[in-house]
Amino acid sequence: MNENPIETVELELAILIRRVTSITKNKEFCSLDRSAYLLLHQIIVKGPAGVKALSDELHLDISTVSRQTASLEQKNYVYRIPDPLDKRAYFLQITGKGKEEFYKYKQARLDKISKILKNWSEEDRELFGRLLRKYNRSIFES
Repeated sequence: MNENPIETVELELAILIRRVTSITKNKEFCSLDRSAYLLLHQIIVKGPAGVKALSDELHLDISTVSRQTASLEQKNYVYRIPDPLDKRAYFLQITGKGKEEFYKYKQARLDKISKILKNWSEEDRELFGRLLRKYNRSIFES
């Protein structure tokens, strides 16, 4: 029986999301959730950023990012830096504690993914990574 490729992608994405969610709820990971991980990643990669820039980059509502960054502030993972051009605005900068938690969580994720893909060839790993990146970029282009 020939499967419709779109149906295959849809089902496999649903399974992937479910399994990734169950993996990251495991106690071997630190106290970060997916949203905190992505926000901290963005700040580490791009530098201090305001809530609006983070919401634009992650394609989330400003209120969602505001709530998530408030939680990061309470945990002392980020702190506010005044915007020199607009005294009413601020940027979020990551703290040493935030970096430590981020890298601990990232390493746990990398270790888990390495175990899952241990029997894959390097070529298959590279192809899978390229296709995931292409898929993720296509989501907001459609």
